[in-house]
Amino acid sequence: MKPARTVEGIKQQHGVFTEPPVVRWLFSDTRSAWIWLVLRVWLGWQWLEAGLKKVGNPAWTGDQAGAAVAGFLKGALAKTTGEHPDVPAWYAWFIERVALPNAPIFGHLVAYGEVLIGVALILGLFTGIAAFAGSFMNANFLFAGTVSMNPVMFIVATWLVLAWRVAGWYGVDRWALPALGTPWQPGAVFERRR
Repeated sequence: MKPARTVEGIKQQHGVFTEPPVVRWLFSDTRSAWIWLVLRVWLGWQWLEAGLKKVGNPAWTGDQAGAAVAGFLKGALAKTTGEHPDVPAWYAWFIERVALPNAPIFGHLVAYGEVLIGVALILGLFTGIAAFAGSFMNANFLFAGTVSMNPVMFIVATWLVLAWRVAGWYGVDRWALPALGTPWQPGAVFERRR
């Protein structure tokens, strides 16, 4: 093997590869932040709109809390049969043993969770965390056999998670992330306390 003459060559010889320039631009360059702003606000609006419809609904958060979730979950259980079921057996176990007995709690979690995710994404506050929470919720809806907009929302949320460093640049994260930092790198607020 010929000796490497560049930093990139040395990295490749030792199994360390850098990302392509377009990936670096998309996920860590603030010049791409406008793309993430559009996607973030669109996704945030989808979550906020869905959550606000649930928060004021008695079947989600009122005196009949859990009725809507129970109906949804029973519909999901009906999709567990046949040669190619829409709902996997392990998820059906979760629905029967965990979610259905606690339908009122799940009703509140879904309704208020959707609102919080929507607000955080629209404001650009903890964008990566909010997008991850949204993708987790979308994954659960998909496992329950519901398609509609969930695949598109899951994909956009996953991209926002990957772009967490710049996705909130036009938002509160522009100031919150440098101030608070990350678990692996404390921000200015925590540096002063040391």
